[in-house]
Amino acid sequence: MTITLAQLAQLVDGQLHGDGDVEITGAAILRDAQAGEVTLCERAELAKRIDGCAAAAVLLPQGIATDRMPYVAVDNVVDAFTKIVFHFRPPRAGRSVGVSSDAHVSRFARCGEDVQIHPGASVGDDVAIGAGTTIHSGAQIMPGCKIGRHVTIFPGAVLYENTIVGDHCIIHANAVLGAYGFGYEMKDGRHQLSAQLGYVELQPHVDVGAATTIDRGTYGPTVIGEGTKLDNQVMIAHNCRIGRHNIICSQVGIAGSTTTGDYVVLAGQVGVCDHVHIGEAVKVGAQSGVSSAIPDGEIYLGSPATPIKQQKSRYAAYARMPEMRKEFRQLKREVEQLQAQLEAHRQTQREAA
Repeated sequence: MTITLAQLAQLVDGQLHGDGDVEITGAAILRDAQAGEVTLCERAELAKRIDGCAAAAVLLPQGIATDRMPYVAVDNVVDAFTKIVFHFRPPRAGRSVGVSSDAHVSRFARCGEDVQIHPGASVGDDVAIGAGTTIHSGAQIMPGCKIGRHVTIFPGAVLYENTIVGDHCIIHANAVLGAYGFGYEMKDGRHQLSAQLGYVELQPHVDVGAATTIDRGTYGPTVIGEGTKLDNQVMIAHNCRIGRHNIICSQVGIAGSTTTGDYVVLAGQVGVCDHVHIGEAVKVGAQSGVSSAIPDGEIYLGSPATPIKQQKSRYAAYARMPEMRKEFRQLKREVEQLQAQLEAHRQTQREAA
C-alpha cells in the first residue's frame, strides 16, 4: 500500500513542503512512527518531538513548519490523519448474514429491513428490532426489548427484558443493561431483594462501553440521555437519570437515583453518592468523590469533591507540608529554648529576692 508523499498530500487536500517522491508505507503517531511512515503533530507544543522521530514525513497544521523532514500542511490535522490511516488500514467490510439460521430468534420477534443477527445471538419473545441494526454473536436480547434503527450490539452484551434502545446506539461487548438494582430490605434478619420492576432506556446516539453495567429502575426507567457516551467499565445504578451529551469515563460509579444535567463530564474513577444532582456542564476531576449536589457550570476536584479553586489551594498546602513540618519543629525548638531562658530568668529573680 505504498504511496508517495505528493499523492498523500492530494488525498488530504494539503500543501506539500519538501520531496514529494518520498515513499510512505504506513501511518503512526509521533511516539510509534518508524522509517517510511507518516506521522502527525497536531499542536505547536509537540513540534519539538519531531526531532527525535524516525518518520519519513509529518502532517502539520497551517502556520507550523519544520526543517527536520518533509511535511504536509493541512487545515485539520486529525481529520487528515484519519483519512490516511483509512487508506493504509481500511475498515473490514462486514459480511452480510441477514438473520442467521444459527441464531436463536423467537418467532414472536419482529425485525426491520436489513437487520443482521449473527450466529449464536439470542433474541427473545416480543422483541422489536429496527431497520439496519446489527446484533453480533453471543449477544442476548431478552423478551420485550425494543431496539431502534442502525443500532450495533457487540458480542456478549446482555439486554434484560423490556430494555429500550434508541436509534444509532452502540453497545460494546459484555455490557449489561437492565440487571437488578442493588436494593435490599432487612426482613427477619435477612436481606430481601426489593422490587425490580423497572427497565433501562437508552435515548438515541448513546454509546455504551465494554463491560459497562446499567441497572434497571425500581418501578420505572433508568435513563441515559441522548448523545451520552459511556466508557468501558462504568457502573450506573438503579433509577439514575443521566442527561444529554454527557461524557462518563472509565470506572466511574454512580449510585442510585442520581441525576445529571446536559454536557456533564465525569473523569475516570469518579464516585457519586446516591440521590445527588450534578448540574449542567459540570466537570468532575479523576478519582473525585461527589457526596452532595453540584451547581451548573462548576469544576470540582477531590474527595470529597469541592470547587477547583478551593481544592487547588488545599493541594498547594499539602505540597508544602514537609517544609511546614520542618518550620514547625524549628519553631518548637526555639519556643522551648525561650521557655528555658525565661524559667532561668525567673529562677534568678527568685534567688535574688
